[in-house]
Amino acid sequence: MSDPNIGRVLNNRYQLVELLGQGSMGRVYAAKDLLLGGVPVALKFLSQAMLTQKMRDRFEREATTCALLGQRSIHIIRVSDYGIDEDGIPFYVMEYLKGNSLSEIIMQQAIRLPRFLNLSRQICQGLQAAHNGIPINGEMCPIVHRDIKPSNIYILLDDSYGELAKVLDFGIAKALQPDANQTNCFMGTLAYASPEQMEGRELDGRSDIYSMGVMMYQMLTGRMPVNAETHTFGSWYRAHHESHPRPLRESNTNLKVPKALENLIMSCLAKEPDDRPQTATEIVNTLAPLEQRFGSGREIGRRIEEVLSKVPITEKPSTKQTPSAPDDICRLASWPSDKPLGDISFPKPIPTSSGTLPALWVMFSQEEINRRRICTRYNQFLFAPAPHPALLWLTVLYTKENGPRWLSSYIDLKTKYGQQLVRLLSEAGKYRILFFSREQPQKCANIMTSTIAPAQCKMFRSWVMMAQSGHNPHAYGTTKNQLKQALEGLKPKILLKLESMYTSDGEDIAG
Repeated sequence: MSDPNIGRVLNNRYQLVELLGQGSMGRVYAAKDLLLGGVPVALKFLSQAMLTQKMRDRFEREATTCALLGQRSIHIIRVSDYGIDEDGIPFYVMEYLKGNSLSEIIMQQAIRLPRFLNLSRQICQGLQAAHNGIPINGEMCPIVHRDIKPSNIYILLDDSYGELAKVLDFGIAKALQPDANQTNCFMGTLAYASPEQMEGRELDGRSDIYSMGVMMYQMLTGRMPVNAETHTFGSWYRAHHESHPRPLRESNTNLKVPKALENLIMSCLAKEPDDRPQTATEIVNTLAPLEQRFGSGREIGRRIEEVLSKVPITEKPSTKQTPSAPDDICRLASWPSDKPLGDISFPKPIPTSSGTLPALWVMFSQEEINRRRICTRYNQFLFAPAPHPALLWLTVLYTKENGPRWLSSYIDLKTKYGQQLVRLLSEAGKYRILFFSREQPQKCANIMTSTIAPAQCKMFRSWVMMAQSGHNPHAYGTTKNQLKQALEGLKPKILLKLESMYTSDGEDIAG
């Protein structure tokens, strides 16, 4: 039976496209925002069975909480609108996420350490924003999620971030207001609930930290830190209060993790809140040096050092090319383990003995790489100074037979990383494009060089200087949308230029 809601247009703006999911609280639909030219969004409706005033208030509070938190962190789902349809059913509009829930990812296999560190940090940054609070009646009130679990974490691909983690579903979140009465009953998911949550006690952010500990343990091992004999409240109550988490290696004999990381996870799982990290910020600060040491760049650095150590020191000139040549160093690179295997691209500089090389990392199928081995390369950079200074880095791979392949990355010019990357591009005047196949990601399949026009390099320096001025710290997403729209307007002109300049031998065109 077809869904009668498909095709409906709400408030003369949102057209429902398909049902994405449903639960006891309501339904979520994919939709088009007709006012903004069909931009995809998602709409969440409150279930008709829940149309009590209490549930309406909770639903509206969830929408407000997500709207405010989404402005504070990219790691929390953004809500942009709230309304009531012609039947009196409330709904709210949120960003459309295309990816997978963390629970789907964990079900496939345990997560490797570099990817784990990247995702865990992002999730904790989302919690950090929630626990820091939102303004209610003129006061900042911390938000306790109360239902942190893998199915409430969504992982999607982002042009700038690669894998991006977002915290969802603040339906039972609690705002900690000074004069508000806490709920003295259990709400949450049994397997991830903290001991104090099971008791119906007053909660703070440390309860979410316990749930985060359960989830981190599961991400690494594929198993739960404690298990209940039956899936009942009483059985899980005893498990969270009396059972002690097994060491990580007992749950996954192939797992090797730094002792500092295991200590962090076990401290998050402490029975008493006072024995856990007291804030999500503490977890982020502990993960940061671990990610720097064991993240994706570590393996590349180790392999480069290994090659350089084998290069003999000799005074005799040699015509033999050594592996320290820039392209040979690039060929040693393997796909970062914290990046998904899919058709994505992202900027990532490569350190060499003669300096750091700007590079664009690209993953296609091997068949697509073969089709683009001889192609025209074109690049162009678009800058938007406001409301938040950002840069769109466009690379186009073009052949007459296969058409264009558009590769776009976004750089936040208010960050130190973004400014350093743009300066590096300006100084180098070119960048490498590293191709990896989904079938063999451990090996770089091809390397190309794309030259940047001298006039463009001069503009980089002025853009970095302009980025030093004032900005709106929550408007990076708005600027990215502006740049996306500008690119769509430029695509036909760029395509005409590529078609007119195309040569079968391949060519590098600086925009």
